[in-house]
Amino acid sequence: MLRLKRKMNVMLFCALIFAGSIAISQTQEPTQQQISVPDAELQLFAKAYQGIQVAQQDAQRKMIAVLEEQEIEIDVFNEIQQAKLQNQEIEAAQSDVQKHAKAVEKIEKMQPEIQSKMEKIITDTNLAVEKYEQIAGALQSNPDLVKRLQKLMAG
Repeated sequence: MLRLKRKMNVMLFCALIFAGSIAISQTQEPTQQQISVPDAELQLFAKAYQGIQVAQQDAQRKMIAVLEEQEIEIDVFNEIQQAKLQNQEIEAAQSDVQKHAKAVEKIEKMQPEIQSKMEKIITDTNLAVEKYEQIAGALQSNPDLVKRLQKLMAG
């Protein structure tokens, strides 16, 4: 149970960090129109997506190492980060707020490298970043496309 709680905290931590920072597909406007995605392009997207998932896990490990270096618990970091993102009053010790600020500074310095690595993963699959973003946007509003992707990834 403790392991599950830690995993959930790590996932929340990563979601909060990635919110508005390195999520490639969030740099575009939501897709209102349905786009046609041939199976070959969807296959390339699936390969890139899987590579990005691995890169995100690596980035998560590095971010957790930053928190450990700053001696701030993931739960505390998450609470402060969430309060900041929602423009709410921060209910934490001043020392934790300072640790949070130092951790965010170090994590933000990592962002360009992470972003570049993810873009390279996409382009290495012979898919343009813009096309990846377009497909990612379409997946948010097209359940049939999601099913096709899931089928491709299931093998």
